[in-house]
Amino acid sequence: MSFEFDALKYSYPSRRSLVYGRRGMVSTSQPLAAQAGLDIIKKGGNAVDAAIATAICMTVLEPTSNGIGGDCFALVWMKDKLYGLNASGHAPELANAKDIKAKGYSEMPVHGWIPVTVPGAVSGWVELSKRFGKLEFEELFESAIEYAENGYPVSPVISRLWENEYEEFFKDTEDPLFDEWKRVFSDNGRTPSAGEIWTLKDHAKTLREIAQTKGESFYRGALADKIDEHSRNTGGLIRKEDLAKFKAEWVEPISTSYKGYEINEIPPNGHGIVALMALNIMEGLDVKTHDDAETIHRQIEAMKLAFVDGQRYVSDPRYMKVTKEELLSKEYAEERRELIGHDAIMPEYGDPSCGGTIYLCTADGEGNMVSYIQSNYCGFGSGIVVPGTGIALHNRGNNFNLDENSENCIGANKKPYHTIIPGFLTKDGKPVGPFGVMGGFMQPQGHLQVMMNTIDFGMNPQEALDAPRWQWVGGKKIQVERAFPFAVTEELVRRGHEITVLPESTSMGRGQIIMRDEHGTLVGASEPRTDGFVAAW
Repeated sequence: MSFEFDALKYSYPSRRSLVYGRRGMVSTSQPLAAQAGLDIIKKGGNAVDAAIATAICMTVLEPTSNGIGGDCFALVWMKDKLYGLNASGHAPELANAKDIKAKGYSEMPVHGWIPVTVPGAVSGWVELSKRFGKLEFEELFESAIEYAENGYPVSPVISRLWENEYEEFFKDTEDPLFDEWKRVFSDNGRTPSAGEIWTLKDHAKTLREIAQTKGESFYRGALADKIDEHSRNTGGLIRKEDLAKFKAEWVEPISTSYKGYEINEIPPNGHGIVALMALNIMEGLDVKTHDDAETIHRQIEAMKLAFVDGQRYVSDPRYMKVTKEELLSKEYAEERRELIGHDAIMPEYGDPSCGGTIYLCTADGEGNMVSYIQSNYCGFGSGIVVPGTGIALHNRGNNFNLDENSENCIGANKKPYHTIIPGFLTKDGKPVGPFGVMGGFMQPQGHLQVMMNTIDFGMNPQEALDAPRWQWVGGKKIQVERAFPFAVTEELVRRGHEITVLPESTSMGRGQIIMRDEHGTLVGASEPRTDGFVAAW
């Protein structure tokens, strides 16, 4: 199944051109990583091998957004079927809301040990390779180890994000818990400038050990011992037993139909379901053009309604009180759609039972495709780096809450509401291609906008990414990019939206797309808001 679009029809000036290939393609936000993934395909690997190699490289090349101590999710099209992988970790056995509140917290903190959950990415690499990979697992680590050991030039956007994280938190903290971060990721009070060569030798040692032990060291061996020891010595909750019991799990993707296509996402605990709920609401509304104020107003209102439902109901699926089928019901979407009028509303969740991240995608010449996302969550995550390992632990537990009556309250062995979501577009059960937009709570909003740009407005992949974006940030507050049409912004204000025009666009998500066009040719696009790159063969 191919997707038809006019490759030369642009409504907006593009800073990038579409990239074409036939035998392989990798698209991500760091050029060196994309090329490393393509090298794997040229060596005889498939799209899964390329995705793993690219992801491993990204822990070195873009440490601001992801790391060895983060989580991942994947959607894999392999031999005429779509598979889902959930490699998100659970809270430690010792975690509970009562103890956290007793320490003086009224909400989950961003930094430190409390928001650290078991990192799932390494297990994700292992399971993907074991089930679908063609090459030896160790071979997938070679480029990442080379860059970590011998250095790589830091790309411009990553340099700026690196500096921002340092200035906002690490520069002024005197807590010794974050000393290892400063040793690994800064140099005498500064972070790397664009083009500066940076080495991460501890990363190289750790990645080599993970490769040689096929991930066992991280969860049940020497690396697990180091994580356990550092946690015990510095007040953390995570233990080796928490690591030992974890394994990434294969899940059945969820989807919704939208105007002749199927948009596929990973089921909860991820919030890809929010994008699907918003599309369900939009499906019954008339839309005109991308820059029509009425269309954008309706998109915003649909997203708000879907998001508040997601934030109320989505959690570890073992604890959810409503089902994914109820949330994705077309009848429920019709009820929510009726709440959309001329003016902006303050959204409230309904009752459906009544009716920092990196993204990459890959494709090979055999028809296999991967949509993959990996994250340490907020910037560098928790700020904790396990001494001598380069393992920056994520802070995904920040998405738990401390309300003991909530399905998403932190608890032992429980997975939190998760913001990272890979997407995959199909038509009549056949693959069109992987897509994703990284960026925390922007992700389902990016999915909605990119998919409507593609399906409703006929944009090709690069145009769909280039088009100016909006982001709902709570209440009636909306952020828009500088390129957003002024007349549309004025009309949205008249309708009651509280608009802020952002000076830069890095918070509007950073996405990638690969599709097969009407000729069976691979067509790739990468985000103009980052250092993105499409490597093709």
